[in-house]
Amino acid sequence: MPAAPAALPRIDDPGKIAPKDARAMAALFFGQLQVLEEGTHEYQYARNTLIEMNLSLVHFAAKRFRNRGSGEMEDIIQVGTIGLIKAIDRFELSREVEFTSFAIPYIVGEIKRFFRDSTWAVHVPRRLQELRVTLAKTREALSTRLGREPTVAELARHLELTEEEVIEGLIAANGYTAGSLDLPIGADQNSAETVTYGDIKGDVDPAMELVEDLHTLAPLLEQLDEREREIVAMRFGQEMTQAQIGEHLGISQMHVSRLLSRLLTKLRKDMLTEK
Repeated sequence: MPAAPAALPRIDDPGKIAPKDARAMAALFFGQLQVLEEGTHEYQYARNTLIEMNLSLVHFAAKRFRNRGSGEMEDIIQVGTIGLIKAIDRFELSREVEFTSFAIPYIVGEIKRFFRDSTWAVHVPRRLQELRVTLAKTREALSTRLGREPTVAELARHLELTEEEVIEGLIAANGYTAGSLDLPIGADQNSAETVTYGDIKGDVDPAMELVEDLHTLAPLLEQLDEREREIVAMRFGQEMTQAQIGEHLGISQMHVSRLLSRLLTKLRKDMLTEK
């Protein structure tokens, strides 16, 4: 730790100072912080000591968020510490207010911003994140007034938005949380088997592309002449070798190879054109 200014006591472990004593010493350190030149070792000592002495405020504020979302407490503490540092840098003794009262809103605000910006299961623009909060409050207020869930049109009129904007906000709200595909659903208590969302959720069928290719290929095969269709059928339907095809048609294997190469090139080109 940098050297302590002559006007300040040397504190080797500020984190061990009791909160009551930290509050009593805060005025002394803030007073020096305002007269010391920023960037000097003495300034850094005063600032760092204030941060470490007041970390208990961060832990106090973080407790209210310990069961919220999926954020780890370590992340919450780090974010809250950023709020504490902002409070220290902006605090002035002339405010005649306890530093504790001044710092808590900064700490809590930084933690709330962390949850707002970083804990969405799917990233959405800030505009839609803020719209989600507005829509939630408006739906609650209108539900109380109407005695039922408000319609999209009613929400749009109340917020002076278009229905498309409201729908966009409602859809974006689905990205705030995500469930596991291993989460059981509709499990029969008398059954030993558990059905999960992953069991019933559809997936891309790897054979679908093959079906589409065959559907595109069928009319192209019809355009070939009889001999060409016979060669394709023997090679890919009956899985005959080029030598066997040549023997059947009375031509050389090399000739069969050239015919197949020409046919496949033509079919491949036509399929790309059709798609």
